[in-house]
Amino acid sequence: MAGSLSPPRPGAPQVTLLTEGTYPHSHGGVSVWCDQLVRGMPDVDFRITAVTGTGREPVVWELPPHVSGPVSVPMWGPPPAGRPPRGARLRRLMDVYERFLTALLDPSAEAAFGPALYELARAARDGVLAPALRTDRAVCVLVDIWTRRDLPVSAARPTVHDALTATDLLEHALRPLAAAPPADGVAHAVSGGIAALPGLVGAREHGVPLLLTEHGVYLRERYLGYRTGPYTWPVKALLLGFFRLLAEETYRVAALVTPGNRYNRLWEERGGADPALIRTVYNGVDPAAFPPAGPEPTLPTLSWAGRVDPIKDLQTLIRAFALVREEIPQARLRLFGGTPRGGEAYREGCEALAAELGQGDAVRFEGRVDDIRDAYAAGNVVMLSSISEGFPFTLIEAMSCGRATVSTDVGGVREAVGGCGLVVPPREPEAMARAALELLRDPQRRAALGDGARLRVIEQFTLRQTVDTFRSVYLELALGARQSLTVSRPAPAEATA
Repeated sequence: MAGSLSPPRPGAPQVTLLTEGTYPHSHGGVSVWCDQLVRGMPDVDFRITAVTGTGREPVVWELPPHVSGPVSVPMWGPPPAGRPPRGARLRRLMDVYERFLTALLDPSAEAAFGPALYELARAARDGVLAPALRTDRAVCVLVDIWTRRDLPVSAARPTVHDALTATDLLEHALRPLAAAPPADGVAHAVSGGIAALPGLVGAREHGVPLLLTEHGVYLRERYLGYRTGPYTWPVKALLLGFFRLLAEETYRVAALVTPGNRYNRLWEERGGADPALIRTVYNGVDPAAFPPAGPEPTLPTLSWAGRVDPIKDLQTLIRAFALVREEIPQARLRLFGGTPRGGEAYREGCEALAAELGQGDAVRFEGRVDDIRDAYAAGNVVMLSSISEGFPFTLIEAMSCGRATVSTDVGGVREAVGGCGLVVPPREPEAMARAALELLRDPQRRAALGDGARLRVIEQFTLRQTVDTFRSVYLELALGARQSLTVSRPAPAEATA
């Protein structure tokens, strides 16, 4: 772990941002949102605990003076140094780990998840959890549970290789427990899942209020990812059990949950979040920073902006574009955005698909663009093809630029668009193509939708509204924590003769 903490300013609210794979080490919508928050609140002292890949990722955002850190928690670098405990201490730790694993697989034992998790957290901070999970003893504990005939997973006949794989994945997933938990102020997890682990421990041990903001529904995205993942069913069942119970524990502990749309709110309520502690806070943009984009391109062009990632489903977009080009041969598709490390194979697959469909000459991967507004201006219509989203920045930015949009009906997309764009089902290239053709063939409708979209952003989705709301939330939670400490602190004992 790396990073440094600046001394707090007297009287300034303290907020620890808990991130995973985003700010300040990568670009993307969630990172933009984090940067908006910290720059919009120079009166707040921010710290960052960032779950990263290897810990060697550079900081790609310029951090303002009131942001300290980041403290990096690497997930996939070399295993943490240390030796496993021995004797009775190892037996006690393995007993806790057995209760933890049983909770993931046995519905009747789920209540043990939270207590076991916090005991594992203490072992992680002592430096013994990761080494213990790399021992044969940990693998044997899982094998013993998997072979219990009263558990459905036993029917799948998990192998020792499955146990080794699952144990390794859990060891990585639990590494954030070794991070120093927030000890004061407010902890703000900007996603669910493993980023929230230090916040859960901070709430448990120090009474630090945990604020949770989910842009996409973390658990849903794990379901989507593991559905096509390379693991056997027993491994998937164990890991998805972990993510489900972690989500439920996070919803239970959070002092407040601030989803970016009503769709996320439904998932959170079903996951056990108290409806009275959920407030929807929409993402916002500065309309002055995203003015009308100006003249459209001469050639009929569809543009897209984002990170090149399977969850953005560019293959459906490319297939839809092939159908569009059957009707409008001069059409072009321009894709703006970087490819995350490890995503190169997906991009290559998309390029191969375009070539296979005979569209290689008309589909252009432009890479990162210095000014994202150029990406929106490049298209007559801006496309969004994702299979999962929260309240996507690229969509409201394009709307602020006055461009007509075609988007998939996921997350908060329909809430964002209202009646100012076309919304189609995800993973349906025919429906996407029909919508794109409708708009490419009707310039007056495009213009009317674009004008309406910009007005909708100005009225409902401004950055000022978002920042002001979160400042109020921080102050509210910090005040509540101070009052709670005052009430719970015992009165000083009277002196006795």
